Amino acid sequence: MENLRKCRRCLTRELMGEEKDYFRNLHEYVANLDPDIKADQDLYERRLACCKGCDWLDRGMCRQCGCYVELRAAIGRNDCPGHKW
Repeated sequence: MENLRKCRRCLTRELMGEEKDYFRNLHEYVANLDPDIKADQDLYERRLACCKGCDWLDRGMCRQCGCYVELRAAIGRNDCPGHKW
């Protein structure tokens, strides 16, 4: 059996192979959010940078609340359950 290392501190957009394909719908959903509710790109990237440094991140999911951080960060009115952004 092949031993594949999983990236615990990766966002879903950084995953490879079948995992990346699995999250394609999530990425399309985020890309097509209504501009009235969507965070601007700079805010989105700053939020994701905070998530990348967080111990609760596990392959794109926040283990504190169970959300996919790329979706949570994309909605402007949302906040971090750990109060990091």
